[in-house]
This record gives sequence, C-alpha cells and structure tokens, in this order.
Amino acid sequence: MGKRTLFRLALGTVAAGAATLAYASLIERNMFTLRRFDVPVLPADTEPLRVLHLSDLHMMPDQRRKQEWVASLAALDPDLVVVTGDNMADPGAVPGVLRALQPLLDLPGAFVFGSNDYTGPVLKNPLGYLLPDREYTEGVELPYEELRGILTGAGWADLNNARTTLKAGGRLIELVGVDDPHIERDDYPAVAGPVSPSADLSIAVTHSPEPAVLDAMAADGFGLLLAGHTHGGQVCVPGVGALVTNCGLPRSMAKGLHRWPGSDSWLHVSAGLGTHPTAPIRFACRPEASVLTLIPR
Repeated sequence: MGKRTLFRLALGTVAAGAATLAYASLIERNMFTLRRFDVPVLPADTEPLRVLHLSDLHMMPDQRRKQEWVASLAALDPDLVVVTGDNMADPGAVPGVLRALQPLLDLPGAFVFGSNDYTGPVLKNPLGYLLPDREYTEGVELPYEELRGILTGAGWADLNNARTTLKAGGRLIELVGVDDPHIERDDYPAVAGPVSPSADLSIAVTHSPEPAVLDAMAADGFGLLLAGHTHGGQVCVPGVGALVTNCGLPRSMAKGLHRWPGSDSWLHVSAGLGTHPTAPIRFACRPEASVLTLIPR
C-alpha cells in the first residue's frame, strides 16, 4: 500500500471521527425523545394510570432548549411525575431546573436525589467509566436543600430513604425510595417492609439501579421499580448497546423496561436527559423522558 493511500485512509479516519464527535456533541445530545411503555402492574379491570419518569437532567443554567422541552411535557397531563435524580450540574442550576419542572409541579409527584444533586461535576477521563473500581470524586457543593424545598413546597414527596402514600389518578399509591446508592447514601432497611394491601399500586424509586437495592424492593412486593443514573450507556455501539452502566446493573438493562429477575416486578431505567458537562456527547443513545402507562396485569 502506497504512502498516498495510507495518507488518504488516515485522513478519512480522522474526518469520520470528527464528524461523529460533532454529531454526538451538537446534534444527538439535543435530540430529546419521549419514550412510551405499557407496564402490566395494575389489578384486573382497573383504568390505566400514566407516570411521567424524568431523570438525569444535569441542568446547566443556559440550557434553555432542554428546559423548554421538559416544561412542554406538562401537556401530556400525566397522573404522576417521578424524578430519579441528578437534576443539577452547576451551582446556579436551580432556576433552570425550576423553569423545566414548574409546569409539572401542580401534578402529584415524587423524587429522589442523585450524587450530582449534592456535588457538582469535576473533570474526568471518560475512559475511567470502564474501570469497575474507580474512585468517586466530589466537586463543589450544590444547592440541594434549596431544590428540595422547592419540590416539597409544591407537594412532591421526598423519597430519599423515605416511604409514603399519595393519591394520583384516583388511586392510592404507595411509594418508597432511597438516597443514592452510588455514593452509599441509601438506607433501604430503614424503610423496608411488605407493600400495603390497602394500596392500589406500589412503586419503588432509586437513582442508581444497584441490584442489591432492587432485589430488596422487589422482595417487598413493589411492582414497579424506577431508576436513572446509567444514561443508557450514553455512548453506545449500534447493534451492541451500552458499553458500561456505571453501576452493578447488566449492560443489557442499561435503559428501558425489563422484568426484574426472580420477581414479578418491572424495572424501568431512564436513559436520562442530560450528560456530564465535561463529556457533553451522546451517541446511539438519545436523551429521553418516558411515559409509563400502567395497565392491568
């Protein structure tokens, strides 16, 4: 093979890489997508109930396109909104998060926090996510108590190591949640126990879908498990899927709806709507929110 041919191959490879990076950083990470799933968790002969699942906004103050898109989801008129953490990516992000969520705050809602609600992002080597035992590094403290006050002030349930019931869609819903297992803030034993027979539906919520936590929730009878954190892999290989989940969850379950193994529970993992600010790319894994239509078994 001649030098000119080698040069052309190298130039083509560089051009293809640059085009892929431009697509991932400028186009796909802004291609906000609404997913829809039917989840058979309700008793027979009951009306469907719609849950809007949001996760991993990783909001920066100037991300108006994302804020407006999330706000527009109020037009879906869900019965319940559940947010599974990592809302912020900057100390000044609270107004942006509020612009996104404000139209939804009049609806019944619940939330847990993720690690990036407590501390801001730090510069990382993206290849570090391939290491199973990489050290977690904290950034600047974020105004999580301010965000918590806004959400609870609107009547949303704080499920960080908490358990409660609320009315939504004319049904009594039992909710349980943990603080983020990814940074060992979870304490499920403090809120564990069999689901209430008086509830029409039982939902369990966590940011990071760690199998030990999900196993315990499913064993208590929670029919629907909701999580985020994985970003769906964020950078995926077409035909292969996620390369990492950044937790103990199998790569095959990095996003979407799955039956949780060894149980009658369903797990929905949101691929989320944002990215780490130091790696603002998505490839073969669009940012997403999901409407889960709960239907009879």
